[in-house]
Amino acid sequence: MKQLFLKYQAQTSPHPLAIEISHANGSYIFDSKGKKYLDFIAGVSANTLGHNHPKVTLAIKNQVDKYSHVMVYGEFVQQPQVNLAKLIAKYLPSPLETTYLTNSGTEATEGALKLAKRYTGRSEIIAAKNAYHGNTQGAMSVCGAEQQNSAFRPLIPGIKFIKFNELTDISKITTATAAVILETIQGGAGFIVPEENYLAKVKQRCEEMGALLILDEIQSGIGRTGAFFGFEHYHVVPDIIVTGKGLGGGMPIGAFISSQKIMSCLKEHPKLGHITTFGGHPVIAAAATATLQELHNSNLIKETLHKELLFRKLLVHPLISEIRGKGLMLAIMVESSDLASKIILKCLEKGLLLFWLLFEGKAIRITPPLTISDKEIREGCAIIIDALNEI
Repeated sequence: MKQLFLKYQAQTSPHPLAIEISHANGSYIFDSKGKKYLDFIAGVSANTLGHNHPKVTLAIKNQVDKYSHVMVYGEFVQQPQVNLAKLIAKYLPSPLETTYLTNSGTEATEGALKLAKRYTGRSEIIAAKNAYHGNTQGAMSVCGAEQQNSAFRPLIPGIKFIKFNELTDISKITTATAAVILETIQGGAGFIVPEENYLAKVKQRCEEMGALLILDEIQSGIGRTGAFFGFEHYHVVPDIIVTGKGLGGGMPIGAFISSQKIMSCLKEHPKLGHITTFGGHPVIAAAATATLQELHNSNLIKETLHKELLFRKLLVHPLISEIRGKGLMLAIMVESSDLASKIILKCLEKGLLLFWLLFEGKAIRITPPLTISDKEIREGCAIIIDALNEI
């Protein structure tokens, strides 16, 4: 199977982990040889409720029995889509009440950028250096990591970059700016949290200049940081939210969310200002609704902050320089990228799944399912400490 995988399936790196998956359940993934792996990746922050969660699985099966795809997005009234959009609005501050459902986070980024340009009538977008908002052409254009972008230029014009958390750069937002797009917590750059009321200061400048603030919550949203969306920690309400990953409970989804006033400009001049065939797929929307219902009917979001403290308590070692992030969006920082890779691969041998970050080689990703237990956290951290001792 591995040989067929390498021959027929397009690869994204020279050295994939290439674990042949048999099945997955809860916080564990099992390979075809029966080896069990504790999952501290969660599909890169996507499996909010772990693997094969019974309520998500039931929602999928029930919807499949009714209908799957019936029409392009926005033409037919489909209960799974309406239920999901209504539920998202219920847990967001005013005026964030209107959701456009997409197939992925990167598509949501594309939609948000178009929306900002259409609403403001401006073309300039300001983004952060070492940001990551997705991998389509528009999304790449607002990712300030030249090592990723250089091979694909020219990208879309009119993009300027500022440094995340750099207050003096805020003055670069002007009356020419359509929008500023930022990750609430920078992911690929190393799980960097905003400091000194940074996001609120950016929003204030945007309001003064007539620009919109887009916050990318693709990783930090859906309970992962101990709030429904990460921006709730930082005293700011964006004009547009971009989300994805954990929203689908393991199924492919994205969304951009704004006020009805802003979102309405996609309806005309021109009509069909943003369209998608499979966005809001009813089976995916049903899975997402079940995921959100479980989050809000349980203590999982609140418990995320307790679990963060447990990780920080257990992951103390001379080779660990810092633990970055918030909630269950954490990164172990070590002195070199070579050491980070050794730790990740040593833990893989021992049955623990860790992963890299895109642009920060010295970081080790820890983004387990929100359903992970204290016992499983202790089990995984013991493996990490054991690997560190061996190294």
